[in-house]
Order: sequence, then structure tokens, then C-alpha cells
Amino acid sequence: MATLATPLSEKRQEAPAVRAFRATPFTYGTLLIVAAILTTPLVFVGSIALSSDATVNAGSYTVIPREFHWDNFSRVFGTELPVGTFLLNSVLISLFSVVGQVLSSGLVGYAFARLRAPGKGTMFLVVIATMMIPTQITMIPQFILFRDLGWVNTFLPLIVPNFFSNAFNVFLVRQFVSRLPSELDEAAMMDGLGFFGIYRRIMFPMLRPVLIAIGIFTLTHTWGDFMGPLIYLNDESKMPLALGVQYITATSQAGQAPPWNLVMVGSILLAVPMIIVYYLGQKYLYEMDISGGSAGVK
Repeated sequence: MATLATPLSEKRQEAPAVRAFRATPFTYGTLLIVAAILTTPLVFVGSIALSSDATVNAGSYTVIPREFHWDNFSRVFGTELPVGTFLLNSVLISLFSVVGQVLSSGLVGYAFARLRAPGKGTMFLVVIATMMIPTQITMIPQFILFRDLGWVNTFLPLIVPNFFSNAFNVFLVRQFVSRLPSELDEAAMMDGLGFFGIYRRIMFPMLRPVLIAIGIFTLTHTWGDFMGPLIYLNDESKMPLALGVQYITATSQAGQAPPWNLVMVGSILLAVPMIIVYYLGQKYLYEMDISGGSAGVK
């Protein structure tokens, strides 16, 4: 009696099912302990920011706030330093830097992914290799270049380089575009669109999660950048808040403790905008899938 051959598909061993992770009370307890450890410095900063001048002079700080001097948040703008100008300078530098990185990273990454040119692969490897160059090595040559251009003590050294992108952001965009179907470009070319038209009308909307993530990364870097303004800016009226907070510690007289409550208020002004930005933009950070490029075609 003839026996029927077993199909090959039936012989294959089924992949083990992925079991869903179920949290236990121990899991929640561990997370609460870790969260408490990580948030303690932030609570301590808030406690110092709400302290009185007498508490600052005595140095009797506590982690849990015992005083609530909310007027410190208005007093910081009444010091001899232009804290309001510091804040405005940070906003201007950060916004222009974000615009420059988003525009340049999208165009350069799209060009590496779609355009055909001799030596494109080698050029991309050179761009990626620049990520291994320490910033300290290029610091002095960049300063000499910007000094010869007459850009020292202006915002230009802090803004203009962002309009030429950087290797990491180019890599993000290039990997994302490479995973998108090339049939989209071919169909657009049949309709008469060129490369720039394809990018503006088709690719740019699909790149929204990646570009927003690049904008968040750039905003975080420029908003808290201390070394760049320290090197290129000399006038107090041009300093951003990250550098201006350090100057608040030098406003006290000799022998007196710095106004740490006002310094911590400045630190909160630095931290809160970034917390809000990450909270509002976390959806786009999760959608940024550079491995499959699926975020743009959802």
C-alpha cells in the first residue's frame, strides 16, 4: 500500500511562540526604586531652587523642599545679568540650528540613498568615518577658520555648521530612504518630477519621523551646549542660557556663597523645555524605524 509523502512544510519545526512579558509586584517595586534614584537629583535641584537666601548662606539644604520661595523664578530675571537675553539667545541659536540640520540632513541623506554618481559609496564611507574624529581635534582649526572669517563673537559659528548636517544624521536619513520602495521614485519620474520634486512631494512627508527625531537631537545638543559659546562668544548680551547660568555663580561678593538658589532656577529653565520637547516628540522617536523604514509608510 502506497504511503503519501509528508509535505516538507509539515516536517519543519514550528518556531517557539513568543510569550508575553507579565509584570509582577517585584517588577513594579524595582521600577519604583530605580525611578526614585533617578529623580532624586531633580528633586534636590528643585529644593535648592525654592530655598531662601538664608538657607543658601547656611548651606542647610534638604532633598525634600521645606521652603517654597516661588519668587526666585522672577528674581533670577532681576539680577545684574541679562538672564532674559540669555534665554532668548538660546532660543534663536537652537531654532536656527534645528532648521539647518533638518534641511541639510534630509537632502544629503536622500542624495546618498537615491542618486547615482561615481564614487558615491566611497564618499559615504568617508562621511561616516568622520564620526570617529574626536571633537577636540577639530576645535582649534575651526576656531582659526571662523576667526579669519570674522565670525568670532557672533552666532554664526554656532549656527552655520548645522546647515551642512553631520554624519550621524545623514546616516539616519540614508538608511530610512534606502528601505523605501524605489517604485515610488519611478512612478514620480513618469509623472515628470525630478529628484528635488520627488524629495519635496513624496520623500519629505515620509521622512517626518526621522526629521523630527533629528530636530529633537539637535535641539537638545544646542540648547545645552556650553563649550561652543564659551569659545566663540565674548559679550554677555550674546551668551545663551547654558553659559549664562555659569556666570550667575560669579555675581556674589568675595567671601560669600554663590546664589545657588538662582543658579538652580537657571538650571530648571534649561531642563524643563527639553523635558517638554521629549514628551511631545516621543511618538516620532518611537516611529523612527531605521531598520525597516516602516514608519514612513504606516
